[in-house]
Amino acid sequence: MATGVFHTADWVREDLPDLLWPALTLAHLGTTGGVRFVRWQKDVQEDLSGLAGKQFVADCLDGRLTSLDRLVSRVPQAKAVVKARAEERGLLPEPVVNALSSYPRCPAEWLTSRKVAPPGTNEVDLLTRAVFEALTDGHREAVIKCLFIWSAVQTGIFSADDRTIDLLKPYPNDPDTRAMADSVVRAAWGARKGALLHENESHYADAIEWAKMFWKTNSITTRCLRAQEPASGGAEPNEDLPTDEARDVDAAAPGTLPDSGAYLRRLAMDLFASYVEALEASPARLYDREQQEVHSGLVARVGRDVITALGAPDLWCMEHGAHIVRGLVEVRIYLQWMAEQDVAIYHTFQDYGAGKAKLYRRILDETPAEARGPGFEEAAKELDRLSHNDKTLDHRVVDTRDSFVPGKSIRTMAEECGLIDLYRQAYSIASGVSHSEWWSVETHAMERCRNVLHGGHVIPSFSLNPGGNVEFARSWVDQLHALMRLSLDTLGVDEKAVEDAFAWLNGEGEDATA
Repeated sequence: MATGVFHTADWVREDLPDLLWPALTLAHLGTTGGVRFVRWQKDVQEDLSGLAGKQFVADCLDGRLTSLDRLVSRVPQAKAVVKARAEERGLLPEPVVNALSSYPRCPAEWLTSRKVAPPGTNEVDLLTRAVFEALTDGHREAVIKCLFIWSAVQTGIFSADDRTIDLLKPYPNDPDTRAMADSVVRAAWGARKGALLHENESHYADAIEWAKMFWKTNSITTRCLRAQEPASGGAEPNEDLPTDEARDVDAAAPGTLPDSGAYLRRLAMDLFASYVEALEASPARLYDREQQEVHSGLVARVGRDVITALGAPDLWCMEHGAHIVRGLVEVRIYLQWMAEQDVAIYHTFQDYGAGKAKLYRRILDETPAEARGPGFEEAAKELDRLSHNDKTLDHRVVDTRDSFVPGKSIRTMAEECGLIDLYRQAYSIASGVSHSEWWSVETHAMERCRNVLHGGHVIPSFSLNPGGNVEFARSWVDQLHALMRLSLDTLGVDEKAVEDAFAWLNGEGEDATA
């Protein structure tokens, strides 16, 4: 990591669209159907012998659609050979062909020779299953990624150490070594990709362009799914958008409001629903998704604050509602400033928030065992999740730089007055919520889209936080009382006067039972 060699990558977002053909086929036939691809590779290699170099042909039969286009570009005769051999081996069944034909500008579109048509329920179900199983089944992922190895082996150009070869010889038929071989295959696939990118940074440029089209098309043909909605197969055709009923989810009627302002909460809710509707009615950038996620997340976060505050008339003043004004202005500044920067700023914003979540999780570890309440472990696990760190390899960077107050940060002030623990364990997390750090936006205002074909992006949530945590509210009173005592002591107020004023706490004085 220090040398910059290690880097994280999202293979589902970047590479799975290019491997869509084997992913769909194995979802239709089962993982054992991978042997058909192995036989297909051998057939094509024999048919094209002498027309192109062995290395080139082997590399182009790695399961990627863009690789097939690269093969046909150099060897036009390969188009007929590849398709004919695939049909002979049963690799182009009708459901797979129909699913592939639902994407415009799909690489190797000559495989299907069909006009592009929007996917129906059957196609969406197969696509969803293909993406979901590739994402959650490590063995399925490994078989898809092993295609490049099998192609090289059959051409006679594959080389590896004896240990790796011993693992791959019986793969995937030996249940005792399958899991270890799966890991080796996945690691080798990633190493090969890294090596190719090191040699040529634009090696996968066509694949990336196709991935962007794949996810964009999915955003048009299928709708987002929220947790409270029933999911049929994880996705369904995009036939409707959020309804009035969906907009009312968890939107309890406001309390007693001034007659002149009773309509405001409903208005704010309608505006929020219309904003989300506008997003979901337009093609979403599901590949480079960070900009839309940050925009919609920040708008959702401050919108939810406004909706909630409009249900509590006591907040309708600057004294108690300053945090709403601050939130609105803060988000406006965030979005307008980020719009003038390089688009990578949105990814940086999310990474900064994930690093904060990791930091807060580490701080929680310092809490004494006797102070850990029943919700401690749950909170710790949630912060672990929001840090988006790897369970095995710690790669999440924590950025602890202060971002405001020239010359002296509030952290420095806390250190100088001996309140650094209070700052780190209470103020910093509360500030994270107030400042709309991404971990807070993600956990409070967003939810994971349940449509697998949308690649796991997060979308604004309609469910409002019900509040009502009595113990949490009581902690405010406890801290207020402690603050009062500190103030009185600092000011040197007469001790007898203080005792008299607070006598009711001990059941003393005339008003103790009032």
